[in-house]
Amino acid sequence: MNESARATSGEWVKSERQLERERVRRSRARRSASIATGSTIVFIVLVVWVVTNSPGWPRVQEKFFDPGEFAKALPDVLSGFLLNIKIFLIAEPLILVVGLLVALARGIRTPAFFPIRALATIYTDIFRGVPTILVIYLIGFGLPALELQGIPSDLATLGIIALTLSYGGYVAEVFRSGIESIHPSQFAAARSLGLSHAKTMRFVVLPQATRRVVPPLLNDFVSLQKDTALVATIGPLEALRQAQIHTASTFNYTPYLAAALLFILLTIPMARFTDHLAARTRRRRGA
Repeated sequence: MNESARATSGEWVKSERQLERERVRRSRARRSASIATGSTIVFIVLVVWVVTNSPGWPRVQEKFFDPGEFAKALPDVLSGFLLNIKIFLIAEPLILVVGLLVALARGIRTPAFFPIRALATIYTDIFRGVPTILVIYLIGFGLPALELQGIPSDLATLGIIALTLSYGGYVAEVFRSGIESIHPSQFAAARSLGLSHAKTMRFVVLPQATRRVVPPLLNDFVSLQKDTALVATIGPLEALRQAQIHTASTFNYTPYLAAALLFILLTIPMARFTDHLAARTRRRRGA
């Protein structure tokens, strides 16, 4: 069906001006992509040339880019990296639960529950203020020293507890900011319909707040995946610890490169997915 026939039948047809604008946009997009690709290639070539022609490059190549050491260390580093993934997968849902509960506790305004709100505030202040590696030291060495019944002795479990406590404070603030971003009219409308405070939070506020905080939550979890390497400081044989063992025996730092590449392969897709969600959110808001 030609354009005149479609126009006669009432079907919407793009005007010549609209088609021309679209052609111009596509042309500009191709030109921008070509320029970006070319400049990126030139930059990478320049960086490689500067690095490989530096006076210390042969020594760096020997100590950091040894293919033989890479192949030798990779199986052990990879087996340790599976422990990093296990720690991440266990800690992530625990952090979500702790963060949400703390955020809800900080939002309680009833005077009788002031101690709970105060404890939640103290928790976030402490664990957002103390570096994660110090929390891992305190939990990893402090809890077993108490010799209390039921305290776990597994080092990976202690690392999960420490990461949960540390990141729970950050995630709690993310959830709280999402809850506070909901317009007060949403609360008022829900209460006017006879919903209790708990049902208002459950059915009206939290679903909207959760959608808004997904991108920042994913950013926190990208950081969490990297920080699972800090658990190596208390002894579990994860990727970084395996790389340290190989480096200590050979005095070659290539195993660290193997561990770094494994973390990159996992975190980059998560980061790009986070960017995709953030861009989709902006499009929905018309930004």
